[in-house]
Amino acid sequence: NLSTVSEFVFVGLSDAPEIRLLLFVLFLLIYLATMAGNITLLVAISTDSHLHSPMYFFLGNLSLLDLLCPTITVPKMLGALLLEYKEISFSGCLFQHFSLIAVVGTEIFLLTVMAYDRYVAVCHPLRYPSIMSTKLCAQLATGTWATGLLNSLLHTSLVFTLSFCGPNKIQQYYCDIPPVLALSCSSTHSRELVILLVAGVLGSGACVLTVVSYIYILLEILARNSPGIWHKAFSTCGSHLTVVCLFYGTTICTYVRPSSTYSPQRDRVVSMLYGMLTPLLNPIIYSLRNKEVKCALKRVISQVT
Repeated sequence: NLSTVSEFVFVGLSDAPEIRLLLFVLFLLIYLATMAGNITLLVAISTDSHLHSPMYFFLGNLSLLDLLCPTITVPKMLGALLLEYKEISFSGCLFQHFSLIAVVGTEIFLLTVMAYDRYVAVCHPLRYPSIMSTKLCAQLATGTWATGLLNSLLHTSLVFTLSFCGPNKIQQYYCDIPPVLALSCSSTHSRELVILLVAGVLGSGACVLTVVSYIYILLEILARNSPGIWHKAFSTCGSHLTVVCLFYGTTICTYVRPSSTYSPQRDRVVSMLYGMLTPLLNPIIYSLRNKEVKCALKRVISQVT
């Protein structure tokens, strides 16, 4: 007497009305600050000629991803907190899942491309303009987005072609892989292995390329051993390295593990780190550590005011 699930229900962050209102205000402020920070950075990069370089082209792509990531999940969560509307249709859950995995995957690959860009800037400064040509930058950006979409298509097809005929309460505030898999009434073992294998190969490959890029950067710095080289290298790579550590740390804790270790309470906290705080912090990190971005932001703000 099992029936096919036509909608899912998110488990709320809190059932107490006063706590829900407090969380609504808090997350709304974080979301608005994230939107404002990344939009301002995008405007600065697109309008300021001083920022028309490969590094800031990729940073603009990162800001766009940081706009999309919370927009996919936060409005639905805010609606659940304020209006207690926690339901989402099966197709709506599928689309949300596909969009989020696409954005997260694209960001992983984009951070790898940005690491390669920093490697060329430090290790081959004279050849940097010819290596990082406009054509190559466009190809790399297109490749990251295409790979992210294809990766998400595979993961979404593996998850949502399963049978869902029993419980429909998702232990999360959005449709993510572990809580959705936990609701399936069919065997998920083989698909979990495929998901972990694909995520492991792509994720570890991207991570290895990023680490190798920074190893070459470190070796180049040690080989030169010139005055001020450490400060220059840190100003060039420090922001990106900080963002990489923050993003990889939270995503690995969320996805790179079997569903048997799934903990709803812990995962809700961790997912908020990469889903809300990381997009908020990225423009701040790049603004605080980069003089060119600071100057460009001042010019944008002065024009607006």
